[in-house]
Amino acid sequence: MAKLEVVALSADRWDDFAALFGRQGACYGCWCTYFRLSPKQRKANSSEDNKAFIHARIEAGPPPGLLGYAEGEAVAWMQIGPRADVPQFNNAGRVSAPLPDASVEDSSVWAISCFFTRSAKRGQGLSHDMVAAGIDYARENGARVLEACPMDRAKQSKSVGLFVGSTRVFEKAGFAQVALRKDGRPLMRLPL
Repeated sequence: MAKLEVVALSADRWDDFAALFGRQGACYGCWCTYFRLSPKQRKANSSEDNKAFIHARIEAGPPPGLLGYAEGEAVAWMQIGPRADVPQFNNAGRVSAPLPDASVEDSSVWAISCFFTRSAKRGQGLSHDMVAAGIDYARENGARVLEACPMDRAKQSKSVGLFVGSTRVFEKAGFAQVALRKDGRPLMRLPL
């Protein structure tokens, strides 16, 4: 597959994002709100509520992530930005909770928290291109640290359960483990 064209998700790209996520809203109607809304709010929300929430977030800016295009069609998404923008990623009880040297209040501490790839394109290495573009994007926007909390294994390489990314992809991009609070879910970091 040809290398992706990766761009920031701005409001004028909403239609492409919505087309990628489809009628169901990717990952069972999540619309990439998993790390943005409390569990109670997510449970109360419908897929349409989540869609309206992320649409408003995209409209408000700054871009909450990156879209990857192949042959003019959005085929991949990666949520990336300051940790403060994804509050549920920072909860003390989560495996992704921040370490003392990279606090949520520090706007130069960024996180890659979610991926979504069109099902027909999964297993083709697109997440490598997305992470590489994300590293550049984070640097260009003042990040000093980029973190992720991927998983080591999934039942299959094309699993939607890999929405947090694969440890192997982050290792190949130069990230190193800085904490392990649950087997198979390392907190990884790349100093920028």
